[in-house]
Amino acid sequence: MDISELYAIAEREQARRKPIRIHCCTSSGCQASGGVALHQQLQQAVAAAGRQAEVDAVAVGCMGFCGQGPMVVVEPDHVIFERVRPDHAAELVAGLAGAPCSIERGDPNHPFFVRQMHIVRRNGGHIDPERIEEYIAAGGYQALYQAVHDMSPSEVIEAISRSGLRGRGGGGYPTGLKWATVAKSRGERKFVVCNGDEGDPGAFMDRSILESDPHLVLEGMCIAGYAVGASQGYLYVRGEYPLAISRLQKAIGQARRLGILGSQIFDTAFDFKIDIRVGAGAFVCGEETALIASIEGRRGQPRPRPPYPAERGLWGCPTLINNVETLANIAPIISNGADWYAAIGTAQSKGTKVFALTGKVRNTGLIEVPMGISLREIVEDLGGGTPDGSPIKAVQTGGPSGGCIPASLFHTSVDYESLAQVGSIMGSGGMVVMDAATDMVELARFYVEFCMDESCGKCIPCRVGTVQLHRLLSHIRSGAATRADLENLAQLCNLVRETSLCGLGQSAPNPVLSTLRYFREEYEALCQPEP
Repeated sequence: MDISELYAIAEREQARRKPIRIHCCTSSGCQASGGVALHQQLQQAVAAAGRQAEVDAVAVGCMGFCGQGPMVVVEPDHVIFERVRPDHAAELVAGLAGAPCSIERGDPNHPFFVRQMHIVRRNGGHIDPERIEEYIAAGGYQALYQAVHDMSPSEVIEAISRSGLRGRGGGGYPTGLKWATVAKSRGERKFVVCNGDEGDPGAFMDRSILESDPHLVLEGMCIAGYAVGASQGYLYVRGEYPLAISRLQKAIGQARRLGILGSQIFDTAFDFKIDIRVGAGAFVCGEETALIASIEGRRGQPRPRPPYPAERGLWGCPTLINNVETLANIAPIISNGADWYAAIGTAQSKGTKVFALTGKVRNTGLIEVPMGISLREIVEDLGGGTPDGSPIKAVQTGGPSGGCIPASLFHTSVDYESLAQVGSIMGSGGMVVMDAATDMVELARFYVEFCMDESCGKCIPCRVGTVQLHRLLSHIRSGAATRADLENLAQLCNLVRETSLCGLGQSAPNPVLSTLRYFREEYEALCQPEP
């Protein structure tokens, strides 16, 4: 395939599009609310009205406003309908011809929409994720063509480095530096691995990207493979994401049939294949070395580093591991240029970040915002505050590995350095809002229990330490503890953090330490009075 064939596919897709498109969300969140049945009913309603020649009901990916789903958007006028039920289908289609329509309308100028900036989520809710032609018509795979035809591998790496993109899996490691390390590492083979083992409670960013725009991730993997000299890629996706896996399988098959994956991609010497590996749902497999062990067929447990996977990874070969969102940024950077991306965000945290905004907040869903936006803007403007208008108490970022930030610090900029300064982390993108009724001690115990259950048990500090943390927190919750137990709790947190083998144990105490720091009075209120 050459660029003219890619353009021809895009032109044919544009030509087949009907004047009116009813976009119906069929991602997991809306599926749970009847999205698939709604899409089927919309198709039937269009047929019953005899409007198949001008109207098309299209199953699309996540539109983001999950709390208002299932959502339907009618294009080209961008009319939004919220909380649409399958039995609304006939009324909605009749409304296209001017009939009265009582279905709840959404506001396209709502702060939830206008305060966002879509790069990773640019196609979400706009294209059918199961048709490669729609992705190509939206400019898909042109960045890959540009990379393999107009750029050397080193030029691709230089562009990613200059863009300032950092790993979106939580650590924030410079992506270009990681790629450069793999590129210069020696080995008979090299691999690219997409880490889709998202497991934080309340997090669904990667799942939504994979369900809504699978080809964007595949294109990012291909560009990464070309840049570092790999010929094989693996998508590691947890088994709890069946829709994402299904759509990825279809996407890989479609790309293979068009010659975009496989041998001599775009008539060059570049060969690249991608296969899927389904994880069993172990949270620890989000850690790079545990993920590698799982792909190799071994128990998912971390190993000491160094050597790092970039030097010695899958089957002892140099391996590039990036998470879903990181790879979804690659094609836009190549297409629009490193300087374009570097102009977004802050001095040290470039680009945008996708968050799953959940908890005690009016507007729940998936958001993509430029780095540097404040927590207050996210929680109050995009999120709309609490449903009942009561005060917000705190927000948890980074999931079980992150911290709880009180409302008094909501002026904090959302970037890697600023969040670290207040005792939290960016993480993969979970953001849980808590109101005044939230018990912060119980919240800390919940996250510790999660880490305790998910510990692989390989190292004693994590295997035993998380159990002891949970017991001590339960003791405090019972009201039988003393203030001396709070000091023991803090010491135990530091011990687990400093001595655990991998990131799971090292970060497990973060929710406890942050709630002790900002909400100590809630701990003290549960302690026995001093004699």
